[in-house]
Amino acid sequence: MQEIQTKSFAGKVALVTGGSKGIGAGIVRRLASDGASVAFTYSSSEEKALQLIREIGSAGGKALSLRADSASAKELRGAVSRTRETLGPLNIFVSNAGILSMGTIDKYSLEDFDRMVAINVRAAFVGIQAAAQEMKDGGRIVLIGSNTAIRTAFPGASVYSMTKAALAGLVRGAAIDLAPRAITVNNVQPGPTATDMSSGHTELVKTLIPLKRMADVSEVASFVSYLASEEAGFITGASLTIDGGYVA
Repeated sequence: MQEIQTKSFAGKVALVTGGSKGIGAGIVRRLASDGASVAFTYSSSEEKALQLIREIGSAGGKALSLRADSASAKELRGAVSRTRETLGPLNIFVSNAGILSMGTIDKYSLEDFDRMVAINVRAAFVGIQAAAQEMKDGGRIVLIGSNTAIRTAFPGASVYSMTKAALAGLVRGAAIDLAPRAITVNNVQPGPTATDMSSGHTELVKTLIPLKRMADVSEVASFVSYLASEEAGFITGASLTIDGGYVA
């Protein structure tokens, strides 16, 4: 991690759910490098969380890891409260935690359906609600959705696509509800992104994406950083894809 130089978020507090690995960890790194004090939740990857804390600290940043299962409204609300108590009132909230459980609609279990909805949709609602109650006016809320909200494209992803499409509707209404406080609410919809989870699909992706590559985590994180900045104060209620032209 490069030494922290940019301080565009100096004095600001951010919370990222599901921030110990993948896109979430990239967002945590970027917000910390921009000068924010960043709390992030994790459910099971404790070693990765501790490693990220050490990495940010060695670069001069400030980060706080919080164990919380996004399927639990109590734990998620608790993470928001602990962030405020430890770091101060929230300025930025990023709802990133999500799961992908594949299965065709004719065989998909109700238990998997309920858990996917709980983590991918209900947790976003709970997070927005809790964050808004603890957030300063003029704050920024960003959800991490998926371009599968627009194009499912392959069998076995119907429920996942449904949950990500739900986020697009949620941010529109939330943006209107929170506009009187100048809190913006937006939804970033990445396409295939180079993480441990997607490493086995690199060649397949090249045939589907016009730019012939996956996104780098840092590219998604920079988009989130922009939406969390003062410069993006007139963008709200939007669902924005970052997918190399996949849904073009």
